[in-house]
Amino acid sequence: MSSPSESLLSVVPVLPVVVVDRVEDAVPLARALVAGGLPAIELTLRTPVALDAIRAVADEVPEILVGAGTITSPGQAKQALDAGARFLVSPGSTPTLLGAMADTGLPFLPGTSTVSEVLAVLEAGFTEMKFFPAEAAGGATYLSSVASPVPAARFCPTGGITAASAPTYLALPNVGCVGGSWLTPKDAVAAQDWARVESLAREAAALR
Repeated sequence: MSSPSESLLSVVPVLPVVVVDRVEDAVPLARALVAGGLPAIELTLRTPVALDAIRAVADEVPEILVGAGTITSPGQAKQALDAGARFLVSPGSTPTLLGAMADTGLPFLPGTSTVSEVLAVLEAGFTEMKFFPAEAAGGATYLSSVASPVPAARFCPTGGITAASAPTYLALPNVGCVGGSWLTPKDAVAAQDWARVESLAREAAALR
């Protein structure tokens, strides 16, 4: 992806959603994802080292599209931009948060989980969004039901999706990609088993 106008939903079939506890894991993890055919990563702002991890990946792995997830405040949007994030993802949306993410100039996926929230995001001028928490909020059946009455909205569902359920989501006309945390299991990252991460990424890349 070379410009904000391009679709985030078309970069990879599965967007790795990653929680990094140690900064030193970020770069080899990102390289393993690239080697497996997934040149994108959403590093979530759920740990104290998240921004430093984004900065490290942006500096040392330029071939991957690094984004910041779990953006819940305007300040985080600015911090992620300053750290080198190239896209943003939020679990939910408010007018203030939408405005702050848009002000960064980065592409972003605002979070939605109801039809009213989807309509609000569309009214604000954005057609691509996150559906979260996907499984808990109705899953693929819900998104299939939304496709006909709200055809303009396209989604990256995230939350509870597995390698087994991902193809069902990806088959929907309003789904461009899915977010998945199964690509970077905690035990594999803790053991620095980057070969396993690469293997899981390769399987996910083949879902396109």
